[in-house]
Amino acid sequence: MAHNRPMSTDATSLIAISLAWIIYGALHSVLAARGTKRAVAAHLPRLIPAYRLLYNGFAGLALLPILWLLWRHPGPWIWRWQGSLAWVMNGIGMLAAAYLVAGPSAYDLAEFLGLRQLREGRGTGEDQDLFHISPLHRHVRHPWYALSLVVLWTRDMSEGMLASALWITAYLIVGSRMEEQKLLARFGPVYRDYMGRVPGFVPRPWKVLSREEARRLTGS
Repeated sequence: MAHNRPMSTDATSLIAISLAWIIYGALHSVLAARGTKRAVAAHLPRLIPAYRLLYNGFAGLALLPILWLLWRHPGPWIWRWQGSLAWVMNGIGMLAAAYLVAGPSAYDLAEFLGLRQLREGRGTGEDQDLFHISPLHRHVRHPWYALSLVVLWTRDMSEGMLASALWITAYLIVGSRMEEQKLLARFGPVYRDYMGRVPGFVPRPWKVLSREEARRLTGS
């Protein structure tokens, strides 16, 4: 008769890390949903001006337990870049990180963080920003997600990191589709046209919007 063997500590840690990412992604999505914002507006209207700021604060703080798990239980290395390949991968990762840091300058950072909503006492949780196509958005629809994935997958990978990378990748793909449903509801045919002309994550030289085309789509 076969006997069930107890799970190893490594397996238990990987399950814990995976569950932590699943819970994080679920909470992140639920709190970002339009239905949640409308429910808060209906029952806790005084909270609405601070909702975006609180949401971003929660998103940051909720990462801390996951980072602690990764620090405590990294697991063995799956791969570590060596020699010239390490220089190449780190260079690509640093370039992507630089674009990530510089990218928000093309946007209203106060609006993104939630500071403007709080300052104005805005009574709705709905996004108010206009359809905007930054230079990077002329190449891919989700440049910040794409750059984040480049940074993520150019790192050395332990078992814990690899599990995290897989969950983060899955969440960004699913999250991008959910986000686009909201954008389609807000901007309609304009965003549908943009979707048909620009790829999601991987740039393609033959599918790039010119500055003039971007201005025409956004009406600017």
